[in-house]
Amino acid sequence: MLRLSLVAFLSFFLLAEVLNAQHYLNPTRFAESPVPPAPDYSDSKNWCALPGRVDEADKTPKGHRAASAEAPADVFYIHPTLYSDEPKTEFKWNQDVRDPDLNRQVDELPIRYQATAFNAAGLVYAPRYRQAHYSVFLTPHLDDKKRALDIAYADVEAAFDYFIKNHNQGRPFVLAGHSQGTLHAAHLLKHRIIGTALQGNLVAAYLPGMPIPADSLAGLPVCTDSLATGCWVSWRTFRWGYRPIAPIGDGFDPVCVNPISWSYSGGVKRDTVQGYVHRHHHKGAALKPFGRIYRHRCDAGSYRGVLWVHRPRFPGSFLIRSSNYHAGDINLFYMDVRHNAALRVQQFAVVRGS
Repeated sequence: MLRLSLVAFLSFFLLAEVLNAQHYLNPTRFAESPVPPAPDYSDSKNWCALPGRVDEADKTPKGHRAASAEAPADVFYIHPTLYSDEPKTEFKWNQDVRDPDLNRQVDELPIRYQATAFNAAGLVYAPRYRQAHYSVFLTPHLDDKKRALDIAYADVEAAFDYFIKNHNQGRPFVLAGHSQGTLHAAHLLKHRIIGTALQGNLVAAYLPGMPIPADSLAGLPVCTDSLATGCWVSWRTFRWGYRPIAPIGDGFDPVCVNPISWSYSGGVKRDTVQGYVHRHHHKGAALKPFGRIYRHRCDAGSYRGVLWVHRPRFPGSFLIRSSNYHAGDINLFYMDVRHNAALRVQQFAVVRGS
């Protein structure tokens, strides 16, 4: 049992070490690289997850169930960056969604270990998209970064529009993403949801893994407790004591909602930990192999716009060197997210019916 727990913990957190150690920088300028063809979202193969078929988004932890076909809400989930190695094809800056190996990685990692955290809240829709290569976060050429991310976002927007027109049919929905997926989800909120009729159907948006300033989504409030709806949450997870590198002030005020208590302490200027929650309140993390839940392993508190977590209490956790728990933004709080998303959908129905 000890060995199984150790392997489970390390196999997941090795991904975090890989992400933190990733230094491959694409030497090809964007203008010199062809752009892969845009996906057609009427074709089911261009979706990682769709209701009505068996896929990785259907999996659940032991003893839990996914929402049934009669669920009152939908979930639109956008996966993070997995296109990070040296490209093996001519498409250097954006993934070709016909790449079977990369599609398999997406399905077996973020779809299985992140998207499933939301399948108790509603039916999960997750598009494949021409994700921008990890180099966009390293390159000094900001025009290359923008053009690659714009292509990725164009796909996400097209998928969302197709989802709304052909699947959602006016039902309440949860919007969720992680890392690059969070960037695209934030753009969807600004360009397709806030200020439109769709805003009235938004249960909540989960935007972990990127610094989202408090004032960047004007017209949509931050969720201030576990029952709030029509709002958004965000957090970035680091080991206790990590000092944010980005300057505080001058309009940079990233939101950090505690994913255990779902409390929000406001601004980032105070030099103290806010909203600390003991690990006894932690509902559980999901690590490899999928299915087992590790409860009461994480505490959490907000410090200057990031989430501080003492080293999670798993066998072998002393071997984890990195202070950046980015890969675990959702997984470390998997059951907390699962419970909360379902709770907000229930509360949304109550508020709408009142």
